[in-house]
Amino acid sequence: MKVLTVNLGRPTPSAHSDAADRLTGIGKQPADGPVRVADPGPKGTGGSGLSGDAVCDLRHHGGTDQAVYAYAREELDAWEKVLGRPLANGAFGENLTTSGLVVSHARIGERWRIGDELVLEVTSGRIPCRTFAGHMGESGWVKRFTREAATGAYLRVIRPGTISSGDPVEVVHRPGHDITAAMEFRATTTERTLLPGLLAAGDALHGETLRRARAYAADADTA
Repeated sequence: MKVLTVNLGRPTPSAHSDAADRLTGIGKQPADGPVRVADPGPKGTGGSGLSGDAVCDLRHHGGTDQAVYAYAREELDAWEKVLGRPLANGAFGENLTTSGLVVSHARIGERWRIGDELVLEVTSGRIPCRTFAGHMGESGWVKRFTREAATGAYLRVIRPGTISSGDPVEVVHRPGHDITAAMEFRATTTERTLLPGLLAAGDALHGETLRRARAYAADADTA
């Protein structure tokens, strides 16, 4: 298991961006050298966990629970067959394009050590937005991506470090529950009845998902 490329985005104008300045960092390219990764701080003020990577819409992206976005090369390959066109590493706006990991089925709270120092923890799947749809230029993209639930995974930084393309990935902790990034995604989009079950993942969940799951469970108890 390894990181094929570490991908960074620069601010680029986009008519589809929800940022006030209409810029987006979704168009990511492989970095030339090592990249420092650290906790960027709370959502709304903190952007990407990767040094040199742009997050332009801080209302919806970035922050501690979405510090790093990973997507599997294997899943990109599957999408290439569906879309009938090549998808380069970074095509989905992912910071890490991996090999040997089925990222969408990583468990919430699963921890990865990358290189010698960095440790990341899976928090959630990725919900597609109109910026992503505009970037892809595919008809009905949000619905198609949602239907497939091949979401990739957002991760928080447990221990900062410097990483490079080609670094090995080791799963150093895998929780006993079966809540995956894809299941979290389905619970927060199309299958809300799954929300209470997400509580098995505890505080490892993305903070917004944890609050939503607790509220849904409380409402169900009083119904």
